[in-house]
Amino acid sequence: MKWMLVVLVGGVSPVNTDLVFDKFSDCLAAEEQMRQHYSDAFDAWDRMAAARIDRRRDYKKARDVEAKRLLSNVGTCVPHGGDQPPITAPQQQPPAASSQQPAPAPSPTPRT
Repeated sequence: MKWMLVVLVGGVSPVNTDLVFDKFSDCLAAEEQMRQHYSDAFDAWDRMAAARIDRRRDYKKARDVEAKRLLSNVGTCVPHGGDQPPITAPQQQPPAASSQQPAPAPSPTPRT
């Protein structure tokens, strides 16, 4: 079975990464690496913000927003059926023709 890494943006919205792995452990390692990149990006932003933002209260608010933006994205490994044919819904059969013949149309009556 193959595994695909999917990122849940904000912990909710799934985004397909198109990263497919043969082993579950490889997928988990990629997810860990992704989390580390987000953590490193947050740390870099935090160092920059601490040096630039003068007011402590503004820094705290900005830090909370940035932490939610970067650190709430999580990855998850889901089974990927790339080698399997897609599952399709069974086709519905058209209704069987009724065995009754349609009634003939009435013929017009002659006028006298």
